[in-house]
Amino acid sequence: MKIANENLKLESIRWKEFKLEQVFTEIKRGKRLIEKDRKKGNIPYYSASKENNGLTDLIANPLFIEKDKIIITTFCDCYYVEGVFTASDEITIFGNNELNKYSGLFVANIIKNNASKFAFGYKAFTERLKRQIIQLPQDENNFPNWHFMESYMKAIEKEHLEKITTYYNAKLAEADSGGGGFDLDEYKDFIKQGKSKSIQWKEFYFADIFKEIKRGKRLIKDDQIQGKTPYVSSSAFNNGVDNFIDNYENVRKFSDCISLANSGSVGSAFFHSYEFIASDHVTQLIQPKFSKYIYLFLLPIIARLSEKYSFNREINDKRIKREKLLLPMDTKGNPNWQFMENYTRNIEYKKISNAVDYYQKKIK
Repeated sequence: MKIANENLKLESIRWKEFKLEQVFTEIKRGKRLIEKDRKKGNIPYYSASKENNGLTDLIANPLFIEKDKIIITTFCDCYYVEGVFTASDEITIFGNNELNKYSGLFVANIIKNNASKFAFGYKAFTERLKRQIIQLPQDENNFPNWHFMESYMKAIEKEHLEKITTYYNAKLAEADSGGGGFDLDEYKDFIKQGKSKSIQWKEFYFADIFKEIKRGKRLIKDDQIQGKTPYVSSSAFNNGVDNFIDNYENVRKFSDCISLANSGSVGSAFFHSYEFIASDHVTQLIQPKFSKYIYLFLLPIIARLSEKYSFNREINDKRIKREKLLLPMDTKGNPNWQFMENYTRNIEYKKISNAVDYYQKKIK
């Protein structure tokens, strides 16, 4: 990462080796609280998990409370935790009066570089961690240069925020605020209740809306060749993407369409603006005349099929052709595609505007 300020370059600062016990005045091990003894709450509970920065649970009965500290797992995964938290005995907690979010992130990243020293048979327990040596910027008194670390991370944050803001401003310039006809709350109410006060709705068969309704093709795990093309199956997560493969034979490729999970997580629907390979657990819904905005409008309406079908009752080819969609209609009784387009554009515009406002305030 290039930093514009010459005084904040890593090459321009003096470095010195420190033991962790020289850097931190507060070092303590967490306390185990097994899952069955935890009560649900809002206090973050950390353990030696590589997922979610070690965040394992949210509890109401912590054995102790810490705040704004660095945590290191027994595998030397290291994170700065902002705010109140508690932790298991697989965690060692480090703190001092100089530590804040920015210097904490700087030091945590350096500590992670020691992870290769530890393994399942040689864990990063508290006493071992105390003796671990890391290199840190030093000040004129040969102490850790906390001011430099904080300033350096703030400079990185600022550069990232400026890039993000530039990106969203460009998106905002491209976006059309569109129309709407009714607000987001009313749309959400329609999705739940199946009705709306200000818009006329009408049922249409899937077969009349989509030009092609086609099931994917089975490809078992053992036959999948690792690659770069998304493989979409019936998962409700990651837009249904289950793998990335490079199979070319005996597969079905789709693009610019909706994938509908016909089994597994039945009713999960996602729009894909890219080419993907579809498993037999998803059905392609395509209408070349549709824009991405119309597809996105349709997704939550299609997803209501999950209320009717289940793992044991899949959406087969015959059933889906008999299914209907409740859609806004125009004065001639046809689907009101322009309304759907404008409405989704309006949501996008509002979301981008909110993002721009948020990041501009962060820069200030």
